[in-house]
Amino acid sequence: MVSVSLTVNGKAVTREVEDRTLLVGFLRETLGLTGTHVGCDTSQCGACVVHVDGVAVKSCTMLAAQADGCAVLTIEGLAQGDQLHPVQAAFREHHGLQCGFCTPGMIMAAVDIIRRHGPGIDETTIRHELEGNICRCTGYHNIVKAVKAAAEQSGGMAEAAE
Repeated sequence: MVSVSLTVNGKAVTREVEDRTLLVGFLRETLGLTGTHVGCDTSQCGACVVHVDGVAVKSCTMLAAQADGCAVLTIEGLAQGDQLHPVQAAFREHHGLQCGFCTPGMIMAAVDIIRRHGPGIDETTIRHELEGNICRCTGYHNIVKAVKAAAEQSGGMAEAAE
């Protein structure tokens, strides 16, 4: 067992976990934050994307102990109360979701993409950047539209207060 102390969605958290506990398991099972999904267990699908110290990571590839001392942002921490984050609002407005399983990971990846590329991001770059996130419903067209709209609307400032 190892003690892990981190900030999750702005709240300090300390827990004892097994050494081999993945960050996605820590978030879902230990903290009850089930918005981060486990889709493949092999880091291929991107359903588990969260931000660690402001950078998008696949939480199924990181041990909880590796996040010790870090700030973690999950889909649950993205909105400000009842006000959706601009990327969440764009996904809703442009129907960038279908079954919704990939949506949390897509949104978290999109926030990071917009942060890094800014408001002038083009469709080709968005598609390339989202290659690590799989939508089984093949809703990529509307997902790309949503990311582009969010980037344009936010002026590139789509990151949450991390």
